[in-house]
Amino acid sequence: MSLYRKWTRDFARAPRAVNRQPDGFNRKSGGQPVRWLATVAISALFGSSVAAWGVHAAANGREASAVVPPHHADQAMDALPVVQVSSDVTRAVHRVEPDVVGVENYQLVSNFFSQESKLEATGIGTGVMFYKDNKTAYLVTNNHVVEGAAKVDIVRDSGKHFNAQVVGTDPYTDLAVIKVPADVFKGVDPVTFANSDAIEAGEPAIAIGTPLGLDFADTVTSGIVSAKSRVMPVQDEATQQTLDYQTVIQTDAAINPGNSGGPLVNINGDVIGINSSKIVAQNFEGMGFAIPSNEVKVVARQLMQTGHAVHPAIGIEAYSLASLPQQMWPDVPVDYGVWVKRVTSLKTRAAGLRPNDVIVAINGTPIRTIADLRTQIFETKPGETAQLKVYRGDRPITLKVQIGAMDTERTTDQADLP
Repeated sequence: MSLYRKWTRDFARAPRAVNRQPDGFNRKSGGQPVRWLATVAISALFGSSVAAWGVHAAANGREASAVVPPHHADQAMDALPVVQVSSDVTRAVHRVEPDVVGVENYQLVSNFFSQESKLEATGIGTGVMFYKDNKTAYLVTNNHVVEGAAKVDIVRDSGKHFNAQVVGTDPYTDLAVIKVPADVFKGVDPVTFANSDAIEAGEPAIAIGTPLGLDFADTVTSGIVSAKSRVMPVQDEATQQTLDYQTVIQTDAAINPGNSGGPLVNINGDVIGINSSKIVAQNFEGMGFAIPSNEVKVVARQLMQTGHAVHPAIGIEAYSLASLPQQMWPDVPVDYGVWVKRVTSLKTRAAGLRPNDVIVAINGTPIRTIADLRTQIFETKPGETAQLKVYRGDRPITLKVQIGAMDTERTTDQADLP
């Protein structure tokens, strides 16, 4: 089972009770709570010391009272440190929190007995408002938060629900943009994006979101940037296929179901990333990931302006060779690479790529799977030329292919925008 898991439908369900043994309970020693007893012993020793000191103080009333004489009590209280409620973290949260909302995904659910369908809230994530003009406010969230939705609502901190329209989605970066009337965010300024290339491991990181549903809206967790550049897979919601590998920010700030699409901010309240996933496995915790703000800015702007994100492409229909039944494999001397089923681009066809070719490298980088191919193509720009190494039967061939452009498609079932 993979350690990595994207929050594939952040269901707002009540948590189930978990039956756990106390920490330190040694199941291999006949059920003897070894470390637990040690903890009790230490606590008991500490308690005994405190009790003994209390008995001594009671027996020596004058000595005990001399520690803080009654007539100096006010001075002693004045000497105690004063805790400041306001801090850099609270200021950062106050700056961003008005922009953060819950995002509810409603889908048509069929009743087996009545054979009727009705809209039901099937999951919840988070979104953050990043742009506003006189008419419209735009929010960014994760694609997997709105994917498959027939209706999308946002829920502000007041608890009020507002209908939102999906402007565009991009499964390759797991980002989506939705919009609502500007009046929904009256008096609220959009968030500011930081330069995610300039962040450093160890700097504070604050996550705001809606874990486990609206009862826990605007939950704030904090930690640090654990690493600024990790490579993690981006998976298709419906097929669980790996679409691409994405460079993300790692943080130990708690990221839970419902945090997806919410902001990860620095100590100044600037957004450094959009929370998208975490590692879910026994004995692992504190490993969450966010899409860097520099990538978010580019993709969100494209989705806002055109409804699509533009990615480089070579115009083929292809599959990982290893994913095919072996009886379908072409007669090639490798057991890896990308099998070309169909060439859809006229320029790529003119460059010499044919069906049944197996791509094994691009620009000198080995290609083992379709995700490897997409990742390397996404490193280029439309109009550039890429060098492909392919096998045609047992013969290696080198081709020069001009990179084209691909528009992403909407992943929701919401009616098209007017």
